[in-house]
Amino acid sequence: MPECGQHLPANACPDVGTAPLIYAIGDIHGSLQKLRDLIARCERHADGRPATFVFLGDYIDRGPDSRGVVEALMDRQSQQPECVIALKGNHEAVAIEIIDGKTEAEFWLREGGAATLRSYGVGSARELPDEHIAWLRSLPLCHDDGRRFFVHAGIDPEKPLDAQSDHDLIWIREPFLSDARDYGRLIVHGHTPQTTGVPDFRGNRLNLDTGAVFGRPLDGGRVRNRGAQSSRLSAGRLTGPHIFLEFQLVAS
Repeated sequence: MPECGQHLPANACPDVGTAPLIYAIGDIHGSLQKLRDLIARCERHADGRPATFVFLGDYIDRGPDSRGVVEALMDRQSQQPECVIALKGNHEAVAIEIIDGKTEAEFWLREGGAATLRSYGVGSARELPDEHIAWLRSLPLCHDDGRRFFVHAGIDPEKPLDAQSDHDLIWIREPFLSDARDYGRLIVHGHTPQTTGVPDFRGNRLNLDTGAVFGRPLDGGRVRNRGAQSSRLSAGRLTGPHIFLEFQLVAS
C-alpha cells in the first residue's frame, strides 16, 4: 500500500463538511515568487475562511530558488500542520536516492539538480541541510480525501487506489493519461507539464502542472464541496494572471 497522507480529524481544516476550501497547487520547481503570489491569491479568495493547501510535489530542481520553496513550505506546514499537505514528487524522491547512494548524481544534475545545489550553495545532495533532508524523506506519496485522490504523477489504471506502487505514483504517465475510466475519485495530479499553460481536465483526472518553471503560470485548483457524498465535477473557471481554476463539486 502506498504511503498516503492520513485522513485528518473531523475538526481539522480539510473536513469536507465544515471547511470546504481546498487548494491544490501543481509543480513548483524552485519558482518561489510564483508560489508566493499564488498562495497570496488563494488567501485573498478564501477571505478568512479555513482552507487546506495540497501541494502536489516537485518543489526542487530546474528553477532558481529550490531552497526558498522548501523553506516556505516547511514554514507554512509548521505553522498550520492540519492545513498543509505536501506530497512527494519524483524530483524529491531522486534527490533522496542520491543522498542514500541508490542513484548516480549525473542523472539528477542533468534533470535540474544542479540548480538545486546552486540555490543551497553546496556541491552535492548530501550537503543539503539535515532538516530539509528529513522533511523531504517524510513527504507522503498521496492524499485521499474521499472525493479526490491527490498524487504527483497519477495511478496505474489497472490497480485499486490502495494497491498502487510507489513508483507509479511519482513517475507514471501512460497508460494513465489516456485512460478514461472512473476511478471512484477525481485524480488530481501534476508531473506532466502542459505546453499550453492551461490545466488539463479529462473528467476523471485534473492535471495542474502548467509548466511554471518553463515560463508559464503556476497553477492552483480550488475544490469546493456541497451536498451529498455522491458528487460530480460541474464547472471550471480560468482567471489570470496566474491560472486559477475553481472546480465546484455538487450533488449529482
